[in-house]
Amino acid sequence: MTTVPLTKFGAELLKEELHHLKTKERRLVIDAIAEARSHGDLSENAEYDAAKERQAFVEGRIAELEGKLGAAQIIDPTTLDAEGRVVFASTVNLEDLELGTKVTYQIVGLDEADLKLNKVSVTSPIARALIGKYAGDVVEVQAPSGPREYEILEVLYI
Repeated sequence: MTTVPLTKFGAELLKEELHHLKTKERRLVIDAIAEARSHGDLSENAEYDAAKERQAFVEGRIAELEGKLGAAQIIDPTTLDAEGRVVFASTVNLEDLELGTKVTYQIVGLDEADLKLNKVSVTSPIARALIGKYAGDVVEVQAPSGPREYEILEVLYI
């Protein structure tokens, strides 16, 4: 099995979700199944079918999270020493050379990516263009709207 890169923060989020599923959701599903069974005939019981479907989802997600956490390579960005190079978990300040706008992204694992929080997946076009580069470098990113050029202003390990 291959390792799954996660930031320390991302791993904590997955652990919290796993704990919630095991301690709260699992209990709610068991109670819903018991309630539906008390109504009698299971062959035409929509509540029972819905509860069993929810149970399958919860158990599947638990297995998925346990697998990811078991294969996780947890990286704490504050302990990185990449000598100013853009690497997984680093935070990068960029300037769009065409528009002159500045943006900050943290490069994270697939499960952590959230553009609203300026967290981009390591597999995204922008992250692939940035990995291995240094402050002062100019990178070209193939965006859906066409190629864009960014200058790396600063690389942080926070």
